Amino acid sequence: MNIRFVIPGEPKGKARPRVFTNNQGRRQAITPKETLSYENLVKWVYQNTYGARKLEGELEARIVAMYSIPKSMTKKNRQLIEEGKLHPTKKPDLDNVAKIVLDSLNGIAYSDDSQIVKLNIEKHYSENPRVEVTLYEVDVEKK
Repeated sequence: MNIRFVIPGEPKGKARPRVFTNNQGRRQAITPKETLSYENLVKWVYQNTYGARKLEGELEARIVAMYSIPKSMTKKNRQLIEEGKLHPTKKPDLDNVAKIVLDSLNGIAYSDDSQIVKLNIEKHYSENPRVEVTLYEVDVEKK
């Protein structure tokens, strides 16, 4: 079974938790609000599209992060974008985009992200910023 859905808006990366010492002298980690908001958006989009459908077994994930084209981009560079020859090199890093998406789907689209055995991630420019996510169940021949 394949699952495909689109998260609207600029791609976001998973931010590191902020660590502080509380009044009792214990260290606590707090996940930034922007990260929590984006994780909730990913969950909401998935559940609105597929409900409680959960994938089983080994999985392959394909994530395409589509960034908005900067207004300052020259005509020459815009042409290179249309030809697929120029890609974004700005933050967030691809690994952080994958982490926020895959962690958000933990327990919802699959039991645990350890089920993902293959991961393909790409960055592109687009007039319509978004993140496209496709999950595939890997066919494993049983002996």
